[in-house]
Amino acid sequence: MRNIVACNLNSYGKYHDGAYSHLAKIGLTNVEIAAPAPGDVDNVLAELKSHGLTATSVAAGCDVQDENIVSDFQACLDAAEQVGVKVIFTSAHAGDHDRNVIYERLRQIGENAAPLGIKVCLETHLDLAHNADVALETMQGVNHPNICINFDTGNVYFYNHNVTAVGELRKIINHVGAVHLKDTNGGYRTWHFPALGEGVVDFKGVFQILNDAGFYGPCAMELEGIEGEDIDEAGVQARMEQSVAYLKSIGIMD
Repeated sequence: MRNIVACNLNSYGKYHDGAYSHLAKIGLTNVEIAAPAPGDVDNVLAELKSHGLTATSVAAGCDVQDENIVSDFQACLDAAEQVGVKVIFTSAHAGDHDRNVIYERLRQIGENAAPLGIKVCLETHLDLAHNADVALETMQGVNHPNICINFDTGNVYFYNHNVTAVGELRKIINHVGAVHLKDTNGGYRTWHFPALGEGVVDFKGVFQILNDAGFYGPCAMELEGIEGEDIDEAGVQARMEQSVAYLKSIGIMD
């Protein structure tokens, strides 16, 4: 099977407006987009089609501390279904709230996602999934097949000491529903996310684990740049092109 490699549009930063045409130009046809508002679905689909692009995941907020989140999140599920996407990427933070309450809210969201065949995937963020051990605790607490992990290969270094993407992924692989491909210099709390292949992440090892488990995507590139850099649109596009070339060079993409 072929890996489904996409691009999170945030990779283009402030040059977001030129993202679709550039992606089409370099032959990357899959994208992760923000979940559209109900009235915007047709326009979003038309724009994607005009550039030969397909949304393979949508990003949506999920304030699990809000007691109304289960009903509020239904709009995101509906938007994903209308766009034809089966994966929602989100970030959830429990804060000081009772974890059992948080788990139950996520479980109910999973119940609503199940009839649509949608997986809601929690990003590698504080405080429910920032490393494999915490993510496993959350997955066991929620205990629903439609609530999964969006494993971020760069964030595991950002939020933790003495870890590797391969080591963390191996522990959580059975709960991975989506992946963000992000490289890093490996520094704790260091905003240094260059082109793929320029950092410490063993992407061949990551994909070996994913593919051995029967997972082929969606895997969205998320190139968040380097703190303090001054980069123009050409530089952002070059970083994307370099990342695609790297994934092709190690056999991840055709």
